Amino acid sequence: MARTLTRRLLGGVLLLTAMATAPLVGAAGFLVTAAASTAIPILAAVGLVATAGTTFLLSRPAFTLLGAHGGRKPAILAAIGVTAAVAVLASATVLRPGAIPQAVPAPAGVRYWDLPTGSRIAYVHAAATGKPRTAPVIFLHGGPGTPGEGIPVGGEALTAVGFDVYSYDQLGAGRSTRLSDVTGYTVARHVADLEAIRHTIGADKIIIVGQSWGGSLAAQYLEAHPDRVAKVVLTSPGALWPGSQPDSDLSQRLTPEQQQRYDELTGSPRMLTMSLLLGINPNAAHALMSDREADERFHELALVSRGTGSCPGMPVREPHHNRQGFYVNQITSDDFRQVPDPRPKLRQIRVPVLIMRGSCDFVPWEGTYDYRRTLPNSTLVPIAGAGHAIAGDQPDPYTRLLRSFLTDRPLPLPAHTSADPPR
Repeated sequence: MARTLTRRLLGGVLLLTAMATAPLVGAAGFLVTAAASTAIPILAAVGLVATAGTTFLLSRPAFTLLGAHGGRKPAILAAIGVTAAVAVLASATVLRPGAIPQAVPAPAGVRYWDLPTGSRIAYVHAAATGKPRTAPVIFLHGGPGTPGEGIPVGGEALTAVGFDVYSYDQLGAGRSTRLSDVTGYTVARHVADLEAIRHTIGADKIIIVGQSWGGSLAAQYLEAHPDRVAKVVLTSPGALWPGSQPDSDLSQRLTPEQQQRYDELTGSPRMLTMSLLLGINPNAAHALMSDREADERFHELALVSRGTGSCPGMPVREPHHNRQGFYVNQITSDDFRQVPDPRPKLRQIRVPVLIMRGSCDFVPWEGTYDYRRTLPNSTLVPIAGAGHAIAGDQPDPYTRLLRSFLTDRPLPLPAHTSADPPR
């Protein structure tokens, strides 16, 4: 009697183990297969086969212990039942696409370059109205993959003093090309696109205005093509080289409500699975979640932290409809961590550089000062009352600084010369 009870107890434990373990083995099979294939149906099939096989192998001895003769038939039924349950659950969560709103038509003025790099790049252009100057101004947006909309703040003021002004959506962002092979989103590709743009517009030299990641990209282009750059303006620049400073962490500024919403968006089974696939095979992640869906989820995440990059009490600006690029953000950021240190070469380049830093910027001071310390002909100017988006928080001081620097006039605000952060 005691022996029978023990056998049945062991059988029950083994059966529960089978039910709990099989879905995990199936998930592991799904992810492991992603290293060799981007076909989601194949990944799903392997996962289901692994689930069924694990359930059968573990439940057969369990049913035998429970008194079923041979245990084969109930084990088959258990495998079918668990596998069906996993398939239904996966279809309703991991494999079910999220809602995607209807695309908003591009506003008037958006044009396209078809570059020799293979990129189709959306851009806007404001022609000079004053006495023409030789070097055009090209604005580089942040992110990677976070475009603006229209001519940026300060652009019209620059056209009035003779500058042609361009602003474009970088590869993989906004209305520009999305790559079918997402591993093609590299820093080198962005630099090559910018050089192709310079050649396309017929400029011998260009002036670069880089915001956030756009500052990082400006530094990479300056290292690669110093003879093609007349001047550089860096506003709240991102890392000059990721290996030299800690990562920026905007999450510390989230309210509890914002953090809860952020966790809800990133913690869904579909988002978690896509994130895991990114680390295994980015193209498998891309096959699971399309550009439009991933970009929309990225946009929702950006809305959660809207306003946290500014000083406390600043009004929150309305979002525009030129969507971010999720995959270019993820893959380019990973690639950026692998690039060689550009600072040894940049220390030899005498191109004039203006660096602006907002008093409430979340980027570590060490990161901003790394530009001032590295670039020999650079000037660092703090902007009071501004966060990471200086042009949005303090448009008038920003525009006056931009125009004065590019027209070789005295700067309207004092430079910061200490290695210590401004008080």
